[in-house]
Amino acid sequence: MESGGSRHRCQDQRRRLAYESARILAEQGPTEFDRARRKAAARLGITDKRCWPDNAEINDALLEQQQLFEPDEHARSLADLRRHALSAMREFADFRPRLIGPALRGTATHEHGIELRLFADSPEEVLMALMDRRIPWQEGEAVQRYASGSVETCPVFAFVAGDIPVHLQVLPWQARRQPPLDPVSERPERGIDADELAALLADGGESEAVTAAF
Repeated sequence: MESGGSRHRCQDQRRRLAYESARILAEQGPTEFDRARRKAAARLGITDKRCWPDNAEINDALLEQQQLFEPDEHARSLADLRRHALSAMREFADFRPRLIGPALRGTATHEHGIELRLFADSPEEVLMALMDRRIPWQEGEAVQRYASGSVETCPVFAFVAGDIPVHLQVLPWQARRQPPLDPVSERPERGIDADELAALLADGGESEAVTAAF
């Protein structure tokens, strides 16, 4: 049976790991939770995985650090990202885009950019839209986990708009009903559409983390 002292020590280690992981994420990108957690654990010498924080705890620590150390700068940066996201969503409206990821959760920076999820019969349709707009892109892929337990990859087309990286995930239309899991909440990541984002900006919620959509 775990003693009270052991539980307290484990909770303290979780907090320390969460904040160290958040610090690493702030430097390297807000989506690599597992890599940051493992790196933080190695730095702090905490090997008992029962005392490791989950993604939600790390995300909360990251939000807390950003709001504590650079609240005004981060709020302005986040608002700018969301305005750029809205512009991109309107540009690619035919693909029913939804804002997902750190720009929606409230932890993104300009360097990390924005993530949009687009839906199409085939990725080539999005490629044609990029070509029509003469937007140079780089192609990659993202691993997606689903509530059913399946793991799939989807293409990602990345480009820079002004100085902001934009990442377009392309999923089939049926994924609108059963979207992949959010890495933080472990629930289907539905994101928000352009109208919802416009309402968020109009309401002055630029600096708020959005959780209701997950």
